Amino acid sequence: MNIKPGIYHHYKGNEYRLHCVGKHSETLEKFVIYETLYNNPKSKFWVRPIEMFEDKVEWEGKIVPRFKFVKD
Repeated sequence: MNIKPGIYHHYKGNEYRLHCVGKHSETLEKFVIYETLYNNPKSKFWVRPIEMFEDKVEWEGKIVPRFKFVKD
């Protein structure tokens, strides 16, 4: 998957704006920094390891991407 900034659809239905990919200062592991495009009382901004962002998951009996690019 080519990770780029833009709007992504989460397999459970919500949309997020991916702002950028950053690196952990000690391990250099890549993380995505993204924002909810809906009202989430827990947080507006989130960080997730890039491997998890790109992962595929089982949903309703099918293997689907965790996040799917929608548009810039």
